[in-house]
Amino acid sequence: MWNVIIADDEPLIREGIRESVDWEALGMRIAAEAEDGEEALEQALACRADIALVDLNMPIMDGITLIGELRNRLPSCRIIIVTGHDEFAYAQQAIRHGVDEYLLKPANPKDLTAVLTRVGEQLEKAREQEKHLELASRQIRRNIPLLRERFCNEWIGESLTRQEVLEQLRFLELPDRAPSLFGIVRWPEAEGSAAAVVVRPERERQLMLFAIENIMDELLSPWPHARFRDPHGFLCAIVWDAADADPFGAVERAVARYLKLFVVTHAEPVTGGVETVPAVYRKARGIIYRETAISPVVRRARMYMRDHHHDPDLSLESTARAVGVSPVYLSRLFRQELGTTFVALLTQIRISRATRLLLTTSMSIAEIAEAVGYESQHYFSTAFKKAVGVSPIRYRKGDAVDDEGSG
Repeated sequence: MWNVIIADDEPLIREGIRESVDWEALGMRIAAEAEDGEEALEQALACRADIALVDLNMPIMDGITLIGELRNRLPSCRIIIVTGHDEFAYAQQAIRHGVDEYLLKPANPKDLTAVLTRVGEQLEKAREQEKHLELASRQIRRNIPLLRERFCNEWIGESLTRQEVLEQLRFLELPDRAPSLFGIVRWPEAEGSAAAVVVRPERERQLMLFAIENIMDELLSPWPHARFRDPHGFLCAIVWDAADADPFGAVERAVARYLKLFVVTHAEPVTGGVETVPAVYRKARGIIYRETAISPVVRRARMYMRDHHHDPDLSLESTARAVGVSPVYLSRLFRQELGTTFVALLTQIRISRATRLLLTTSMSIAEIAEAVGYESQHYFSTAFKKAVGVSPIRYRKGDAVDDEGSG
């Protein structure tokens, strides 16, 4: 039943309105009556009135003021003004406030019923529209992951303008600004050595991909993100507000630990606006292709080095032991596949971590030196300046000559 309030300072008018209509047949009921605008507003808010019959000339708070308050505080309430002939100019002012219908006093039962019928139909139509919108909203929320995946592929495929990207981000409940990272996770289609290649059945492959996606979602949950599969089947994620974090390194380690799979991951920072994301994606994909050519032994060794770079005793021997090969063999693989040495790679990992700490924390130089595995601040500063081109203090002040640092 629709709740109706009658606001008129004349008791006979209120009674006439109340008694001249078959309210139940219209699906309505008189929820409240009031003799001044202030009381009417209080009653309307209390009963959440759907329809208000409002006299314009009332004490304390007049009809125009009441209508304005109802519009602000009960925007779905339908308003019918009841006015005399001599107040018609006043009624026109009320109409400009957005009333739905008006009646001239004394309102005869037929006219009043016709007006209320029209208003009731409008309320019913609005309720049906609200139901449809709620149903559509639920369907959209249920399909948000699919809609995000489609949008992200259009975004990296440069099918959208900058304005369209921003609009879609807002619609899909993502930050409407540039992300901080674009990450890719690739699981090689085949595993093992050339002599014993293992190709997994498609069903098992899809289950593994689903498990990797769950790990990604869990580890990326602290930040706003959108995860999707690109046209090449890579698992991608666009992440906001994670510039000083390494979530994709964590994904690589978690997949190795829980699924016994050695995936290839790379996170490329986004330094420009939303329009730069396609180029960042292409760069990250190119790096992933190159990384895929690296053997599982080297990837495991590099992961171990990233996890233990803070240990000043980390060495080629301890790393080789951790991955189950000889130091000589691991050293040779580093040179063949990465074109570098163990010491150079360790320095790169440590300096890269140090640059992030310098820019994103208030840690002292000595504390950072210890955090990245250097036994003395002096040794750290010397290594940092050699790799980056300036001292740690100057780098923190923004005097870096090489923005890339050591990578």
